[in-house]
Amino acid sequence: MKKVIKSIILIAGLAIAAPQLHAQVSVGLSVRIGPPAIPVYEQPICPADGYLWTPGYWAYGDGGYYWVPGAWVAPPSIGVLWTPAWWGFDGGVYAFHSGYWGPHVGFYGGINYGFGYGGSGYYGGRWSGGHFAYNTAVSHVNRTIIHNTYVNNSFARNNSRASFNGRGGVTARPSRNDQMAARDRHIPATSNQMAHQRTASTNRSQFASANHGRPAVAAERANTKAVNRQASAQHATARATNHSANAQRSVARATNHSANAQHSVARATNHQARATNNRQASAQHSVARSNTNTQHANVSRQPSVQHNAPQRISMQQHQANRAPAPRPMGQPQQHSQPQHQASRPSPGGEHRK
Repeated sequence: MKKVIKSIILIAGLAIAAPQLHAQVSVGLSVRIGPPAIPVYEQPICPADGYLWTPGYWAYGDGGYYWVPGAWVAPPSIGVLWTPAWWGFDGGVYAFHSGYWGPHVGFYGGINYGFGYGGSGYYGGRWSGGHFAYNTAVSHVNRTIIHNTYVNNSFARNNSRASFNGRGGVTARPSRNDQMAARDRHIPATSNQMAHQRTASTNRSQFASANHGRPAVAAERANTKAVNRQASAQHATARATNHSANAQRSVARATNHSANAQHSVARATNHQARATNNRQASAQHSVARSNTNTQHANVSRQPSVQHNAPQRISMQQHQANRAPAPRPMGQPQQHSQPQHQASRPSPGGEHRK
């Protein structure tokens, strides 16, 4: 135990000495003795659709290294993948890097854990449309039950069984994709995974000091009853979520219906307002036209009056000119005789001279 405590103190110096490795994940433990090689074992069959494989690894406790069996586990959420834990040697000590969940598989030391974890990335399956599809070239699934499968053999294989990164082990370095994955939001191991590790730490047959690097249980077969209970709980949660989503959609439809009704009322009100405005504008336009026509009519009649007035004045002057001049007082009135009467012959047929 004292050796472990002293080794933990070296973590800070180790992180400074090799930042390109330790910046990827948190360092939880460091010791001076390297872990045994990765054991060879078979992968148990996937117990249910949606479960992901988490490879076995060597952990360290009071009794030394012990093997945590590989297991199929339910991910904490849809769309995440597991980045395995790994050991890195640098500065004279071996540092442990915890595994985590994230949207991409990050750097795990270049360790060949098998079953899709060949040292870089993951080829055992992929998420597609909210469902996990399994690559049956490396993943053991029952295709009569699980239908989301495909086959892909085009990936690099690493035959090394080294269980740590660094001198004497794997010399891989984080790729650009690994560095990008290190900046993702990470989720720690689930409570079931932690319980799985604690169970292994209490089983003396899992310690390297007892099994000499050949653990009695390299991979754990899933408890079918527990898996079914968990699947039922997940289905119930999914149904409740769908029910809530349907209720929300119903509320949204009712809200949209109400909004559409309000829009219809608003359109009708606007139409009525436009009709009223058009009628008022038309009436005002008619009044304006009537006033304009009246003004034009008055203007047309005024020249006719002015033209006839001089004509009436001329007739009055003409009548005045024809009237006889006034007779001076005391002068007898003379009647004008036609000139042809003066030349009329006398009754005797004689002409007066």
